Amino acid sequence: MAEKKKKQNKKNKINELNIPPYSEEAEQAVLGSVFLDKEAVIKVYDLLEKDDFYFDKHQIIWEVIVEHYTKHIPIDILTVSNTLETKNLLESAGGLSYIAELNTAVPSASHILSYGTLVKDKSTRRKMIVAGDKIMGLGYNEENLIVEDLEVAEKEVFKISQTFLKDKFVPIKDILSQRFELFAELHEDPNDEHVSGIPSGFEKLDNMLNGFKSSDLIILAARPSMGKTAFALNIALNTALNKKKIGIFSLEMSKEQLVDRLLCMTVGLDSWKLHKGKLDDEEFTKLGTGMDDLMKTPIFIDDSVGTSLPEIRAKTRRLQMEHGLDMIIVDYLQLMTTGNKALAVNRVQEISELSRSLKQLGRELKIPILCISQLSRAVEARPGKIPQLADLRDSGSIEQDADVVIMLFREEYYEPDTDRAGVTDLFVKKNRNGPVGRVELKWMAESMRFMDEEKRFEL
Repeated sequence: MAEKKKKQNKKNKINELNIPPYSEEAEQAVLGSVFLDKEAVIKVYDLLEKDDFYFDKHQIIWEVIVEHYTKHIPIDILTVSNTLETKNLLESAGGLSYIAELNTAVPSASHILSYGTLVKDKSTRRKMIVAGDKIMGLGYNEENLIVEDLEVAEKEVFKISQTFLKDKFVPIKDILSQRFELFAELHEDPNDEHVSGIPSGFEKLDNMLNGFKSSDLIILAARPSMGKTAFALNIALNTALNKKKIGIFSLEMSKEQLVDRLLCMTVGLDSWKLHKGKLDDEEFTKLGTGMDDLMKTPIFIDDSVGTSLPEIRAKTRRLQMEHGLDMIIVDYLQLMTTGNKALAVNRVQEISELSRSLKQLGRELKIPILCISQLSRAVEARPGKIPQLADLRDSGSIEQDADVVIMLFREEYYEPDTDRAGVTDLFVKKNRNGPVGRVELKWMAESMRFMDEEKRFEL
């Protein structure tokens, strides 16, 4: 008990002196293990870097060890000492006697990974301290835009987590085992229309896409007045009613406007009658029921004006951490900014950065991201006016980064007398993991609802 109290007092004293975390014994054990076993370096080569060692002499020795390893030079006390002497670094590394002592620092090299992990842990904590000081300095400096400083702060923290939590190679047998379990589950499922991703709620579209899959970037594009936002909200409502947690970033419409639309969709109310106060008693009762149903859905809305990419990343991570998250919807791409002044002068480069970053965000959080995008005016000049991938506005990288591209088209918008009034065509122009093609939906403008063509008679 007395010994434990003594150690705690020592620890408190160190903290009071603000000495950065380190473990001299662990660093010595790593180096000593490498000298004991020539294969030991393989276990920590991709874990440790020179700066992970606190002591300068250990950094110097490790740098030479890495040089020997990459050049296939034997690693032992004699060869490393000779290289240090050739570079006039032997004394800086503690001298020959110190290097010889390292050889006896551990009885066995079998625990080198544990020693290396401890060294990495201490190093990461030191980096946290440095990052904290930098972030604190940003807080006091009020000359920069707050969005820019938040981006720098986020990058500092993310950089630390990335260096410590590196992805490692996974044996193919482990991946195959996971995939077989999925395939076996699908094989045994009596439902032939099983969807492995998040269902959109539209049967033919789900059959074609197999749902919205984790990490996918789905681009929903059309010319103005085709119903892009309405269709995205239909998807949000359908998925939320299935208890999926949906985040919506609305850069064009207010949260009140979105909720009004969702209410109309939920119970099939006429939007114009709702806003003019023309609902009859039965419809008003339905409105109350719809509010109760909608209130239970896990939909989260952010309608901040001029939302930038750093804000979307930060808010999305926070939402996933606090509530869980299955998908986000961004309305729409061309209203976003990167928050980077250098990119702002070139809109094509900025849009490219936005689409690439959204794709990376989806992969990082393992969720699909549905992003609405505008199409260029080139559509209007084309006979038939059917949208094509080349019509994606401002950047060809949108097509490249997207896993799925869906384009909306309503013939009656251009030809009011068409016999296809109320029909919306969904053109799946890109589907990285499946077929492309056309899906017909019924558009009910009064309630802003989309329905599968076959289901329109069931209302």
